Amino acid sequence: MNKILKSLLLMPLLVLSVGATAAQYTEGEQYTKVSETVTKKKEVREYFSIYCPHCMTFESFAHDLKKSLPADAKFVRNHVDFLRAASPKVQAMITKSIVVAEQMDNTDKLVGAIFNYVQVQRAVITSEKDLRNIFVLNGADGEKFDKLMKSFSVNSQAKSLKKSQDTMSAKRALTSVPAIFVNGKYRVNAAKLDKNNLEQDYKNLVKYLLELDS
Repeated sequence: MNKILKSLLLMPLLVLSVGATAAQYTEGEQYTKVSETVTKKKEVREYFSIYCPHCMTFESFAHDLKKSLPADAKFVRNHVDFLRAASPKVQAMITKSIVVAEQMDNTDKLVGAIFNYVQVQRAVITSEKDLRNIFVLNGADGEKFDKLMKSFSVNSQAKSLKKSQDTMSAKRALTSVPAIFVNGKYRVNAAKLDKNNLEQDYKNLVKYLLELDS
């Protein structure tokens, strides 16, 4: 009886908590609806570019955001190819290398090394060999890199990322990076979040959006 009583007493508090969160976030303010449908599975997708300085700064928070997600939500890195710093062909090659990095150990280290090569060392990526050297210098197996870059699965994933980018770009929902989209339906408007507690407010909004259509 005591357990039932406690549960009944807690119910108004839970309802109040959910209501307070819903009232805190408003469509058109903290987030924008970019599609009428959601992805089949819960997903947080980061659109970014190795050639974007702000994306490099955003990396550490992206790692924290990924760790904060519920177990049933997937974090997807979606490298884009529309920045003018390099040709679409080179940027597409980098997209493939990031897919490869996600199939190796020390994924974050490898992606960070590509960022460092471009943003810190100010070096230029012109070929797959350049990317291979970055990977090998950071502990990756060169032969495995070669094999994966040619694999059907990596090429299929890269094409899927490109399709996702093009779909959101065509809707004018994706015009700059970094950008976070939740469940393929909502885009986070970071400029409208609490500047005094930005990171936590960002995480709270993402969790709210993940459950919005449940």
